[in-house]
Amino acid sequence: METTNKGNTMVKTNLTIAASAVLFSLAMIGGTQAEQSKMTFFVTSVGSGKGADFGGLPGADRHCQSLASAVGAGQHTWHAYLSASAAEGKPAVNARDRIGKGPWQNAKGVVIAKNVAELHGRNNLNKDTALTEKGEMVNGRGDTPNTHDILTGSRPDGTAFAGGEDRTCGNWTKGGTEGAAMLGHHDRKGLRDDEPSRSWNSSHPSRGGCSVEALRSTGGAGFLYCFAVN
Repeated sequence: METTNKGNTMVKTNLTIAASAVLFSLAMIGGTQAEQSKMTFFVTSVGSGKGADFGGLPGADRHCQSLASAVGAGQHTWHAYLSASAAEGKPAVNARDRIGKGPWQNAKGVVIAKNVAELHGRNNLNKDTALTEKGEMVNGRGDTPNTHDILTGSRPDGTAFAGGEDRTCGNWTKGGTEGAAMLGHHDRKGLRDDEPSRSWNSSHPSRGGCSVEALRSTGGAGFLYCFAVN
């Protein structure tokens, strides 16, 4: 009888421990999802699969929206930080004008900029804070593979390039050997210790076109910066 009571006690204890572990796990998951629902900025964890071709700005925005929705942040309207050149009678589009007013925070709740002016000035965007929608760090210079090149098509102030030189891969419709895209370094590191190398949004253009291979050759994977407009 005593052996039976001890066995029952051990079973109950084990069940209590297991239940506590489940509840702890659920609490951790709930906490992560709560943080992500408040997220208003992230770097995409995947590209389009077609290099810089997103089917234009609307397609890039849908890419941001889809990734945000997958982690519980779909209540916001998401836009990709991309500029577009004037074409076919349509005016140029500035990345800085299409991302809302801020403030913006990552999946961990860390604010990267309070407003548009701070974002394009002394912001808090770096390898530690430019996280994916899942709250994961993006590989930078020194990592394998290096994926610090982020598509922007923008000048340092967040505006589109003037003139006929392609810096947007055909306004984000090219994924081959033609065209080029301006890229930023999310980790703020490059080949030299100068301003372009440290630029998060306007470091250098892609080389060899707009394909997956071309973007990979300079340290990229076709990732985007995504901002919640509201």
